[in-house]
Amino acid sequence: MSEEPYTEILASVQNIVKTYRSGTETLYVLRGVGFDVERGTTIAVSGQSGSGKSTLLNILGGLDHCDSGSVRVAGTEITGLSESALTAYRSRRVGFIFQFHYLLKDFTALENVMIPAYMGGMKKRDALEKARSLLADVKMDNRVHHYPSQLSGGERQRVAVARSIVNDPDLILADEPTGNLDPGNSAVVAELLYAGAEKWGKTLIVVTHDEQVAERAGIRYTLEGGVLLKAGESAR
Repeated sequence: MSEEPYTEILASVQNIVKTYRSGTETLYVLRGVGFDVERGTTIAVSGQSGSGKSTLLNILGGLDHCDSGSVRVAGTEITGLSESALTAYRSRRVGFIFQFHYLLKDFTALENVMIPAYMGGMKKRDALEKARSLLADVKMDNRVHHYPSQLSGGERQRVAVARSIVNDPDLILADEPTGNLDPGNSAVVAELLYAGAEKWGKTLIVVTHDEQVAERAGIRYTLEGGVLLKAGESAR
């Protein structure tokens, strides 16, 4: 009898609840969301605007707090961490890619990728070498000395992809990474993101409205009415 392949749970989300107050009304954004994330998988989360997709991603990334529930990443329960501990968690464990690239306008593509590693304690020469290698991976090796204003939207987002991986995170969180791009650039960035996650051996969670981006993921979820549904499920 063959054995089941070994899988490691990188992240475990259990019964997450998130609400917002609007006057006397309580708005439930996430209603007991729970799922496990196996190391090395790619996951896409879709849903209508305002369905809580970005909120869920921000809770996983330590950028937002839940009202109740548990989030454990790489063996660490993050829901009760202090702000300083969350800062360390974000720096070491998570790579972020947002809809807007958030590159530093006064620094070159190479410097934008290098800076997080250098600030994290890597020697400058090593940080520069790693940044060059990652920019080559995302087909930006001929634009390393260009500033964000000299790059197209797709090129800026490719730099952001490289920057997200420079500190060797366990988890890459991408929030509408192609939301500001035309279809051509969207396809290029999506290809680099998924291929890069595989090459670098990273776990990827993508929040997206783009069906072509979502369908590339190994596992797909939809957020509907604050409930996380796996592909094929329906809300009860």
